[in-house]
Amino acid sequence: MTSPVETAIRGIVTTGIMGVASLNRSMRRAKGPNPYLTGIHTPVKDEVTLTDLKVTGAIPPALNGVYLRNGPNPLKAPNPATHHWFVGDAMLHGIRIQNGKALWYRNRWIRSTPVSEALHEAPVPGPRGRGSPNTNVVGHAGKILAIVEAGGYPAEVTEELETRKFSDFDGTFGKAFSAHPHLDHDTGEMHAICYAGGDPTTIWHTVLGTDGKVRRNEPITVQNGPSIHDCMITRNYVIVMDLPVTFSMPALINGDSFPYRWNPKHTARIGLLPREGKGADIIWCEIEPCYIFHPANAYETDDGKVIMDASVHTNMFAEGATGPDSKSTPFERLTIDPKARRVTRAVIDAAPQEFPRPDERLTGKPYRYAYTMALPEHGDPAFMGDSRLYKHDLEKRTREVHDFGQGKMPGEFVFVPAHAASGEDEGWLVGFVIDTNTETTDFVILNTRDFTGAPVATVTIPHRVPPGFHGNFIAL
Repeated sequence: MTSPVETAIRGIVTTGIMGVASLNRSMRRAKGPNPYLTGIHTPVKDEVTLTDLKVTGAIPPALNGVYLRNGPNPLKAPNPATHHWFVGDAMLHGIRIQNGKALWYRNRWIRSTPVSEALHEAPVPGPRGRGSPNTNVVGHAGKILAIVEAGGYPAEVTEELETRKFSDFDGTFGKAFSAHPHLDHDTGEMHAICYAGGDPTTIWHTVLGTDGKVRRNEPITVQNGPSIHDCMITRNYVIVMDLPVTFSMPALINGDSFPYRWNPKHTARIGLLPREGKGADIIWCEIEPCYIFHPANAYETDDGKVIMDASVHTNMFAEGATGPDSKSTPFERLTIDPKARRVTRAVIDAAPQEFPRPDERLTGKPYRYAYTMALPEHGDPAFMGDSRLYKHDLEKRTREVHDFGQGKMPGEFVFVPAHAASGEDEGWLVGFVIDTNTETTDFVILNTRDFTGAPVATVTIPHRVPPGFHGNFIAL
């Protein structure tokens, strides 16, 4: 256990380092435009509510609920020299669908302390932590939560996107939560692998129960402070991706707002943690150096191996300090062998792509279809910019392409089942598409069984919704 003296010394040292970092941040000057503050990423300046929305096609009457998408949207102009895409103030964008009609579009900033102060509003209740919950938005235990990794508290929001409070899960919050908890549809619990920005030696397997409280927060020992963005579950395991992107003290002192960098000295490994096991029970398996933001799904085979499909980056944050900088991101199948303690990789599709999503009723189980967003073939300083979505049939090893057309840029799309008993690809794929030709945005509904065909319906938002990260359709 850390002694009081050691704690005090660390506090003094941390304060000094943060002071130097703040000074260096204020002194740095940009050599050119920041790609995450310009172009399609230019922040929107206002919160609006729109009810007179243009609808093309017919919205399926069974599609009742709200589509919410989270992402960074700096309220005040940050320093372009030090701004990183991942750290902007959280803004939610939402479309309410009911009985075949688009009732409204709204966008709202999450009321973090800096946002409330800038808007001259009283602070919302609840504890605060690191950063702004700008990465994902999920529904669980009757609540809607905007979430982030590395130590930030979730923000509980209303169906109309208003910030209700910051949540500590009724006093059960540990040191951190995740941007990517995964729901086990058999138990109703959410599993996550969490890390805190100030703790380089520990991560946690956190289980959020059906009552919205944390029932398990199991520590796992690591080194170097790895950035673990996502995880995956199977019937018996939680999959832990300890890969070579780690906390960088030089980047912090330099004033970078996101101080994580590619670290070739950090051993790349993937762990299989028994769901109810101790941290010491984890089975670590070697893998060639790479980085994974997002797996699509994972499941166990009859011979005891674990299959995980994911968008795999050759490296990450090796050069750029403003956002993702990998030039190659194929969709791969990883076979994790707990006996050999080794991971083998096979390319499913060599084209660069990200944000894989399956039918999430099958999370942790054998599945057939995955949907991904194409990335520009030769990389792009703004990361996004392709006009295509992919549908992968993992049984037939085929790929279908939906191309929205020149100048139209989709983000992550999410699968919504047509009904409770629908087949795996029986439903809709929904998400935002920016039209750079008109500076507008469409909320698009695709029929997954007619993936290459025209959208079932589009709802046009008369302004550009900046690319964000993750969203979900929450049935109401």
